[in-house]
Amino acid sequence: MATDVTIMHRELTPFEHLVLELVCQGKSNVAIARETAHTEKVVENTVSRSAKAFGITSDGDTNIRVLLALAYRTHFGDKAFDALNVACSHMVVGPDGQTICARHID
Repeated sequence: MATDVTIMHRELTPFEHLVLELVCQGKSNVAIARETAHTEKVVENTVSRSAKAFGITSDGDTNIRVLLALAYRTHFGDKAFDALNVACSHMVVGPDGQTICARHID
């Protein structure tokens, strides 16, 4: 598959951001539906639309949710790690002695 998961084809809606943040936490569609007070079908459709926003397509060998989580975290940072209290693997000590993510330096 030759998809560049760092490029979005359109902006995500606030609900898509919420759903994808929960996908990044490893939540199932059922759990996301329960947490957001939506139906599982709404969550499934949101995941599908979000995958299209990143140009991720389905085939028999591709797990869309995994690629979508990777794409989302690549594009928007490692908030999933923060929520799970897992240190970002890109952390380094900066020139001022503060620990910063080397990948997300402006």
